[in-house]
Amino acid sequence: MGRGRSGPREATQHGLGAAADALRCRLDKWLWAARFFKTRALAMEAIDRNRVWVSGLPAKPSREVHPGDEIEIREPGGLTRTVQVLGLSTVRGPAPVAQQLYAETEASRSAREAALQLRRLGVEPALSQVAGRPTKRDRRDLSDWDRWSARWDDSGHS
Repeated sequence: MGRGRSGPREATQHGLGAAADALRCRLDKWLWAARFFKTRALAMEAIDRNRVWVSGLPAKPSREVHPGDEIEIREPGGLTRTVQVLGLSTVRGPAPVAQQLYAETEASRSAREAALQLRRLGVEPALSQVAGRPTKRDRRDLSDWDRWSARWDDSGHS
């Protein structure tokens, strides 16, 4: 055999290894590839803080993901997404491709939409503020009131 060439036995071993690696996917890589997190570091941080559960159990970043697994992701706003893994990928691609890797459960989708609807219909936090710094609207109201109010020292008396 010449230098730099692999024999038939080595080629088959590399081929099997590549095929076996194609079926394996770490949880942190899958979350990044499915576009739940912008970076793998953020995915690992969320997993370390127990915000990601797989099949009802807290997960580790190195856990292997398999099609059919149910992943629960707790997002910072209090929302919880539950998705079922449909495909595996360790490469971050365009959003339409990433959305084919999972399917959100119907219960998760309806809960998320209800929370978003409550947020839209909720009271503006600045309007419920009683004390503290005035808002921009309050400042404008005060300046308009100050401009048109009569003062006792403007009577022209010296």
